Amino acid sequence: MSRLLSRRQLAAAARRSAPLACVSRWLHAPSFATVSPQEISGSSPAEVQNFVQGSWTASANWNWIVDPLNGEKFIKVAEVQGTEIKPFVESLSTCPKHGLHNPLKAPERYLMYGDISAKAAHMLGQPAVSDFFAKLIQRVSPKSYQQALAEVQVSQKFLENFCGDQVRFLARSFAVPGNHLGQRSNGYRWPYGPVAIITPFNFPLEIPLLQVMGALYMGNKPVLKVDSKVSVVMEQMLRLLHDCGLPAEDMDFLNSDGITMNKLLLEANPKMTLFTGSSRVAEKLAADLNGRIKLEDAGFDWKILGPDVQEVDYIAWVCDQDAYACSGQKCSAQSVLFMHKNWSSSGLIEKMKKLSERRKLEDLTIGPVLTVTTEAMTEHMNNLLKIRGSKVLFGGEPLENHSIPKIYGALKPTAVFVPLDEILKSGNFELVTKEIFGPFQVVTEYSDDQLELVLEACERMNAHLTAAVVSNDPLFLQDVLGRSVNGTTYAGIRARTTGAPQNHWFGPAGDPRGAGIGTPEAIKLVWSCHREIIYDIGPVPKDWALPSPT
Repeated sequence: MSRLLSRRQLAAAARRSAPLACVSRWLHAPSFATVSPQEISGSSPAEVQNFVQGSWTASANWNWIVDPLNGEKFIKVAEVQGTEIKPFVESLSTCPKHGLHNPLKAPERYLMYGDISAKAAHMLGQPAVSDFFAKLIQRVSPKSYQQALAEVQVSQKFLENFCGDQVRFLARSFAVPGNHLGQRSNGYRWPYGPVAIITPFNFPLEIPLLQVMGALYMGNKPVLKVDSKVSVVMEQMLRLLHDCGLPAEDMDFLNSDGITMNKLLLEANPKMTLFTGSSRVAEKLAADLNGRIKLEDAGFDWKILGPDVQEVDYIAWVCDQDAYACSGQKCSAQSVLFMHKNWSSSGLIEKMKKLSERRKLEDLTIGPVLTVTTEAMTEHMNNLLKIRGSKVLFGGEPLENHSIPKIYGALKPTAVFVPLDEILKSGNFELVTKEIFGPFQVVTEYSDDQLELVLEACERMNAHLTAAVVSNDPLFLQDVLGRSVNGTTYAGIRARTTGAPQNHWFGPAGDPRGAGIGTPEAIKLVWSCHREIIYDIGPVPKDWALPSPT
């Protein structure tokens, strides 16, 4: 209560001239919160701190984050400099390679994390708390309220999934009988110990929370770095977890630029690093860390519409959601649509166009693009239009009547048609399959005798995260699924490319470094390794004699 009263007093002092409604919003903030999503502004900026060795800390350097909707400096982040990483290095060094717990050490901690998950799931499921996080996500990574709330709900369901005994079930071992009495082999899931997690801006809560909890469940001690543009969300979630019993020394939280984080990784030498983000950074880290890394990097994700045309209105809606929800800023967003020619007369493209035109900045169903400028997206579109037969199907123009700063992008939902045979030409393929992390997709068309060309294009792509095969033709599905590789592939007439719920694996395939998220299989793959212990306790046979040398 004293903590809440203290915040009330601070809020009142800071807002003596504010309307009572503003103060009321602060009064009803969750108990763990140190910010109010509705109050964050240039005149009332939020602060984001670091957490290391069990304490919240500041830094000598504050990095100002600009509001993606109006350009105001509205959040200041205490970014650790290269000269300030020592406490983080020392903190990771306190964790041995065998982890904070494992099947043969401190097993009661598995139960502890089941309890923490239960408490956190309950708290995150409270309407006031879920609304707090949904609105905080909207402030830093603008998306519709429904999209932001869905991220919170997936995170809450994930925590529910690992309540009670479910955490220790992740460490289930097996035994195999040996060759003689007293011998058996046991296989265990073993932690790495000190680990690092680096996550991007587009899912400020779901990605870091699910990966952090997976690491902790298996007995690791993580240091977490979230993109500074959105790190306030996970900072608040960490405060919630502390309120739910998370031991303060079990993880650290770091704000920094990429150069400082890279230095920390090289000096602290974590035994495993999970990176979610761009392919360029992923490949650099893989080299710097000598392969001790798991990756969920970029995705140029494809959708194939099969020859069986049906449910056109529904398919158009799913295509619109896949390509343009969150302004296309999902690693699973629909990047290219291979449309069987049977769909040409269905009115699908016109329906997609009308659906895209419903999106507006007022409700954030379209909004700022945080990593690609308007000029860069327009330049890419113009380069595509130089390809013979290419044309703009819809969009292609900047958003109007907005105050989005120029460092971000603001483009209407856009689709560009490129002929299939032109896509496959060596001079064009790299351009067409360049991922644009925004509301942008390529559309093409194929006939029955061109399915081989479609599959050739899918085979030549480098990123294999999500895909969709939209058809209820079992032979068509069998053919396409059997000759493709994407790690999260949806199949059937309701197939989509987006959607990373807690109930199925989400991650790439075709790369031994590929990381998954959300499921027991993903947690065990990413956050533990296999250890075999062969027990051989005897007895030694009574008639044993010293054998001849071998």
